[in-house]
Amino acid sequence: MSGRSRGVLLVLCGAIFLEGVDVAMLNVALPSIRAELGLSTGALQWVMSAYVLGYGGFMLLGGRAADLFGRRRMFLLPLAVFLVFSGLGGLAGDGWTLVLARFVTGTCAAFLMPAGLSVITTGFPAGRQRTTALLVYSGTGGGGFSVGLIVGGLLTAADWRWVFFAPVVLAALILAAGLPLIPRTEEARGTEEVRTDGTPAAGTAAGRRPRLDLPGAVTVTAAILLFVLTVERATHAPPVQTLATLAASLVLLLAFVLIEHRSPAPLVRPGIFRTRSLVRANLTGLLFTAGFFGFQFIAVLYLRELRGWSTLRTSFAMLAMGADVVLAPLLTPRLVRRFGTARVILGGLLLAAVAYAAFLPLGMDRAYVAMFPSLLLIGVAFALVHGPLTMTATDGVAEREQGLAAGLLYTSLQFGAALGLSAATAVATAVAGAATAPGDAGLLTAYRTALLVPLLTAVLAVLLSPRERRRRRRLRPLTPPKPALCGPAAPDGRGE
Repeated sequence: MSGRSRGVLLVLCGAIFLEGVDVAMLNVALPSIRAELGLSTGALQWVMSAYVLGYGGFMLLGGRAADLFGRRRMFLLPLAVFLVFSGLGGLAGDGWTLVLARFVTGTCAAFLMPAGLSVITTGFPAGRQRTTALLVYSGTGGGGFSVGLIVGGLLTAADWRWVFFAPVVLAALILAAGLPLIPRTEEARGTEEVRTDGTPAAGTAAGRRPRLDLPGAVTVTAAILLFVLTVERATHAPPVQTLATLAASLVLLLAFVLIEHRSPAPLVRPGIFRTRSLVRANLTGLLFTAGFFGFQFIAVLYLRELRGWSTLRTSFAMLAMGADVVLAPLLTPRLVRRFGTARVILGGLLLAAVAYAAFLPLGMDRAYVAMFPSLLLIGVAFALVHGPLTMTATDGVAEREQGLAAGLLYTSLQFGAALGLSAATAVATAVAGAATAPGDAGLLTAYRTALLVPLLTAVLAVLLSPRERRRRRRLRPLTPPKPALCGPAAPDGRGE
């Protein structure tokens, strides 16, 4: 790998590290934000939900925009906007300014992440270099989240506004390095209109201006926004409101499917879903992240509310889950080269299921030594699953649709996180409300029951995980050897 390639990878890893740190630090700072700004529980929920809405809602549009308008442009421009609005969040004097800042930064991440991933899948040669780059990239994202838990606790202890100002500094450094390093791509490369089978539509040429499927972009973005909103609000919104937003989301999704089938330049080519590895990778990613975020949420509540641990102590306790930041670039590439991506993913999913099951017997005085193996195994599982899933989801996809494939994967991961959090919260709330045991005993039962959610999602992910491709051997027709006309027979049995 050349020096410039290493520099490009460092910039891309910096961006995904920034995204992980940003999310983790905010989670730690929420209680301090509520205390200073006087936010209600509903307003505080919107500070979190706004980022998820922007991230999940615009991911598909961001992925396709990278293909159409250039990956360099769709990486650097959202990074600059992210920098500005993260600073605005640090200056916020009321809750709604903070909500607006989080929504815009989430939207920027929706454009930034697919562009960064597609730079790797199109700019690094297939084989060992690309495999290593993808695994280092995905491992850095998980490491950013783990580091963010610690750094967020330290910064919040000084002033919660530093949780927003610190990403400004990091984003500025990444932007300064990215301007000279991120390569320029052919902006018109993805401008050919394609049919649903992937072939160029009649009368199109690679030199035409990029065309964005605007009706499709509007309908799918609105559908995803409403669906994410439904999931985020499901545990604390009236049932009628939940059903109404879900129905509206499904109607818009149906409209999007009809638009894509008729569009000469679809935002999401329907034929891309014929790639089985992509579909399996997306479903597995959704289920895996649902379990990962659901588990983390319940584990933090258990340590903070039942055990009375401080924010910083809880952050250090969860640091074992950051083992992926070391294992992803060092161990995972060797395992992938030896066993293949599908087997490594399956091994990681099985480890996750074992870890969730081992954490189930919670108690009011359970020692951290007994919890540590589960937390460490989950970190190992993340290292084995996340990077190889990224490789599988983009493998076999045409270069002009790499941004779209990345957008689909990140959308699935975001949905998984939202679904896992909502499902775990719903189960814990329902069991706690129906508990007959008083106080802490009822909460303990609720948390134990909620931990079944990540366990079940891990088992489902095992069943749906990607499979190794079976290569069909082409048999050459058997033909009788020709008689030698002159000289001895050639090495293949035929005459010269």
